[in-house]
Amino acid sequence: MQLRKRTFLSEAQTDQTEWLSLEEIAQVEVSSEDPDWPIDGALVRNSTCGWRAAHPGAQKLRIRFDTPQALSLIHLVFEESESERVQEFLLQYSSDGGSTFRPVVRQQFSFSPAGATRETEDYAVRLGDVTDLELHVMPDVSGRPLVATLAAMRLR
Repeated sequence: MQLRKRTFLSEAQTDQTEWLSLEEIAQVEVSSEDPDWPIDGALVRNSTCGWRAAHPGAQKLRIRFDTPQALSLIHLVFEESESERVQEFLLQYSSDGGSTFRPVVRQQFSFSPAGATRETEDYAVRLGDVTDLELHVMPDVSGRPLVATLAAMRLR
């Protein structure tokens, strides 16, 4: 019997991955966006500016695919260099046009300007017929009025 194993994707490997062109295959809904930091900055493949909410508190991003998609990798990058905080996010998907959602992951991460300022997550998934993908971001679980951000989200 052989050991089941897989190789972690490095950041260099994920940069070279063929990502979906969301601008061509999906519509995006976002609860708010700072005009200087629109959601395109986090979702468009060659963009590097990221997204920032227009106001503090919990935020939601929904990607509604034009046709159902099979997803095998979800790449998320969060950056925070100004405020120490514990952020939580929930990633979930729907295969029925957004009527019901199933969780992919719920995770918390502690940011500290003096230390941890970047969180990069790669989720290897096997999701078929995805019609909607939602990301909920609670920028600070203690409830302080902080603004949600997302540096990048890529899908394959």
